[in-house]
Order: sequence, then C-alpha cells, then structure tokens
Amino acid sequence: MQLSPNFYKDRVCLNVLAGSKENARDVYEAAEGYVLVGVLSKNYPDNSSAIADMKEYARLIDNALSVGLGAGDPNQSLMVSQISGVLQPQHVNQVFTGVGVSRGMLGQNASVVNGLISPTGQVGMVKISTGPLSSQKADAIVPVESAIAMLKDMGGSSVKYFPMGGLKTRDEFTRVAQACAEQDFWLEPTGGIDLENFEAIMQIALDAGVKKIIPHIYSSIIDKASGNTRPEDVKTLLASVKKLLG
Repeated sequence: MQLSPNFYKDRVCLNVLAGSKENARDVYEAAEGYVLVGVLSKNYPDNSSAIADMKEYARLIDNALSVGLGAGDPNQSLMVSQISGVLQPQHVNQVFTGVGVSRGMLGQNASVVNGLISPTGQVGMVKISTGPLSSQKADAIVPVESAIAMLKDMGGSSVKYFPMGGLKTRDEFTRVAQACAEQDFWLEPTGGIDLENFEAIMQIALDAGVKKIIPHIYSSIIDKASGNTRPEDVKTLLASVKKLLG
C-alpha cells in the first residue's frame, strides 16, 4: 500500500472532493493519479461506518485518500485521527492542535498530515487556535515562522492555509509561501480557489520556492446537481499544472 502521494514532477499534487466512489475513480483517472481525493469524516455517524466506506474509496484510487474534517470543523479532529490510524491514508487533514495526535496514531511518517492555520489580515502573522477548544477562545496569533516550527515539532508535513478567499489574501499568502520555502515545509492553499485564479495562486507558491504544493479545489468544480466533482475540470487543473511546471 502506497502511503506517499503522487506529485507531478515531484512538486504538485491536486486535492479534490469525491461525491461518490465512482466519482472518486473518475477524478483520479482525470488527474492521471496526481491527486488526493477527499472524503469527509463529518458525513459519517461513527468511526466504524467511516472506516468501512473509506476503505472502499481507497481501494479504487490506489490509496490516494485524503481524510477530511468537513469545512475545517474542529470537532472532527479526533475522529479524523482515529480513522486515519486504521486506514493509513496518503493524506490527513487536521486542525493545528490535532497534528500530533494524528501522527502518533498513524505510527509512520510517510502519510501527509497538514495543520490548519488561518489568515489574520496581517502579513506574516497567522492564527493557530483552530482546535475544538482553542477555536472558542481569543485568537492565538503568532508569526508564520513559529507556526511552521510548531507544526514540525508535532510531526506535521504541511501548512493548510484556510480560508484563503482566493487571491484576497495575496500578500499574506505570499509570505506564508516564502516561510514554507525557507523552512523546507509543504504548503496546502485552500478556500476560494477556482479555475480562474488557480494558476495565479500556484505561481505565487512556485515562485517562492515551496518544495511541494497540494492545492485544494473544492466547491468551484463540484456539479451542484449531482454533488460530484467534474472530471473535466480536474483535467483542466492538471493541464494548468503541466503548463506551470513546463
């Protein structure tokens, strides 16, 4: 079982949601395997049903499974850690304070575990109080360099920068990308990314020298009627990645 994601030219791996198992297989093929397919823990009533169903997803996509919280819901943090410990997916989405628990339950370092930090309106400063209890208290705002070092301390692989609001946080995002490059840390931009702004957002991260980038493109490429991610849009995103990386 492969535990590490497939990165195009060892640099970029897409992250999209699946509305069904068939949709998961379709988007995986559309991305030529350079994708992580998100399934949200929040959609399941308990761990056992999530594990049973996500196992089927993982089987169809060569374990390119991304276990999601569900709109960054901090209350899903422990469930994500518990089911990931059993499933051993390639990718785990976590709030900042859940990273260490997930890494410990995985028991290996190959799977990607991200940690959620948020924009603050201040360049170079990020919010790290994204956990179930900390998100209910006054914002904990720290320099992005410190946040990355703390994620490394906890066994994290990458920064999940959410909610970006597309390019609205361009200056803040640029600084986060630079800090990731400086500290040899991976970056996962998410929130408001669509087919129109995708290349501009990716260019910022690539220009900064980020080693590996996992952009999350969600609602903008989901068909509202079916709830499925459109495979043709995934093909468009992959074509953009190939263009950007030459």
